[in-house]
Formats: sequence, C-alpha cells, structure tokens
Amino acid sequence: MKAILLAAGRGTRISRYLDGNPKCTVDLGNGTKLIEYSIAMLKKKGITEIALVTGYRHRVIEDVLTGANVKFFYNPFYDVTNSLASLWFAKEFFTDDDTLIMNADVFAEECVYDHLFATSKNPILAFDSSKKEEADYKLYCPNGVIEKHGKELTGSDISGEYVGLAVLRRDYISKFVKQMKKMIDVQKHGLWWENVLYELATSEAIYVDDISGMFWAEVDYIEDYQRIRDYVATQK
Repeated sequence: MKAILLAAGRGTRISRYLDGNPKCTVDLGNGTKLIEYSIAMLKKKGITEIALVTGYRHRVIEDVLTGANVKFFYNPFYDVTNSLASLWFAKEFFTDDDTLIMNADVFAEECVYDHLFATSKNPILAFDSSKKEEADYKLYCPNGVIEKHGKELTGSDISGEYVGLAVLRRDYISKFVKQMKKMIDVQKHGLWWENVLYELATSEAIYVDDISGMFWAEVDYIEDYQRIRDYVATQK
C-alpha cells in the first residue's frame, strides 16, 4: 500500500489561532507536529511510499518533513481550487497499488488505521456513527453503503460523520483516476477529492468503515485541536 495526504488548504476557520501556519503542522503538545505523527504512523504500518500535496505555505510543511523521505506535489492554485484539483496535480502517484488517501489535518489513533486496513471492501471510507447531528460532513450509509452525503443532512438521514480517510484497492485505482480527470475536464476543480467517490456512488457501491469508539479529530476548529492535545497528553 502507498499513501497520499492532502495538505494544500489554508484552513481559514482556525488559521488565526495557528499564526497562519498550515493545520497539519500544529504541535501535538509533545513536540511532534501532526504531519510528523501521521507519517510515522503510516511507516509503522509498513507504508513506505508516501506523498503529500501542498499549497498554502508549502515550505513550512517541507521544512517540518526534512529528511522524512516523502514525495511532494504542489498545487499553485490552492487559493482558488479545492482538494480535487490538489489530487489531480498528483495523478502520476496513482499506479496499480492499494492507496490510502487522507486529509492531512486529521489525527487518528493507531487502531483507526488497523481497522480501516483490515477490511477488504473496496473502495472504503472511514466514518464515525457516534457523531450525527453535531457532525461536520454527514453520511447516510444504511447497510454500510453511501446513499446520501452532505453538511445539510438531518435526522434519520444521518448515519455518522465522514472522517477523512479512504482506501482504494488496486483494482479500483484506474476507475477513480478516470473519474477524477473527467471532473477536472468539466471544471469541477472547486470540489473536494471525495466528490469523485460521491459521484461514483450514484451508480455503484461505495463502502464505509465505522470507527465509532476510536479517537480521531480533524483540525478545523480550536476545540478540535485542544481535543487532540488532550488525548495525546493521556498517552504518555
């Protein structure tokens, strides 16, 4: 398996608390940056071919990862595009290997990776069924298959919150890349990379892996960041 992390965005909802630095470079409270933790975790799981797509203040991320042996791709249009365009800039990274795609501002404990990698369903996104109305991006996925998605879902249309990690097995890579290129060709560069899977979900099964009860958080708000630091502090 190989892994690619998306780290091009500005993070406007929390940037004022981070001195304008990229979200993935926040300190976890123990001297380790979030992106360092994620890269180390992936390597611990046997993933040695790792890439990052950068954009906003990309040199800050590159400096943090000096000597980490990761490949960098750069989206120079990060301020007017979204993560779909960022992933398109790294399209050459996709080969015939199983691939983890991950938002770089996500912190996940080790068992989240173990749980996600253990499933054979393809493709599969991590989600948390314990978070519903308070969820940021919501999924409706009865029987473990995505039927609806969006921030606006309410009530019984919410199965849980999307986590920010997905695994594509090797036999799905070409289909994913073809759909990604098709969307870029019609100027859908303002969408998230996950929209590739959401569009495919209209005609085929896109599966989810429930990680309820495991710790994860996305650095969107200062409260999320504090939750991560609190969790890390308990692991000493």
